[in-house]
Amino acid sequence: MRRFFSKFKFFGVVLLGLSAIIIYLFYNALQPKKNLPIFQPSMVDQSLVDSTLHYKKKYHTIANFELINQNGKTITQDTYQDKIYVADFFFTTCPTICPIMTKNMVEIQNSILDNEDVMLLSHSVTPVIDSVAQLKKYAKEKGVDDNKWNLVTGDKKQIYALARKSYLAVKTDGDGGPYDMIHTENFILVDKERRIRGFYDGTNPEEIEKLLEDLKILESSYAE
Repeated sequence: MRRFFSKFKFFGVVLLGLSAIIIYLFYNALQPKKNLPIFQPSMVDQSLVDSTLHYKKKYHTIANFELINQNGKTITQDTYQDKIYVADFFFTTCPTICPIMTKNMVEIQNSILDNEDVMLLSHSVTPVIDSVAQLKKYAKEKGVDDNKWNLVTGDKKQIYALARKSYLAVKTDGDGGPYDMIHTENFILVDKERRIRGFYDGTNPEEIEKLLEDLKILESSYAE
């Protein structure tokens, strides 16, 4: 009799385990999938959006570009083809927010070193000062991995147009001329289709954690 109940107990434990697995699978299946928004100009503070884009509600993507990185290599949109990337705007002589942003970008870099799908892109907003040699020096000092992270310089008007009309990251005042100056703490998450999927304060550790979480969500959307 004891042997009979012992077998019954074993099957009961197995059944209980299977029930727990089934409940867990059903619970996960019923949970809404996490998806990141696809940001359009109409969804962003209009002070950060060029007037020609205020009412654009779909199909906004990062424009084509051609810039030079810390190694003197030409970097274009093709460099980031089929890549998720995080973009920002900085300058090497900035004494305020840029060192914090760079430190946090290094943290992001270290978390994606083995991830072939993700890269980083930092645009100098003082390209006349930030020559290739200056960017290379800065990259070495900050621990930039050339395979993951491009620091780019080039035509100022092109960089400022990207900031204002593509990345929707800074106020639209100015024309990229010699006295025009932008300064933004924004990190921008861009997907493989060159669409904006998130904005984050690059000086805020909590925002960096949020970015890394959103990055995983975005990556998982390509694995489905």
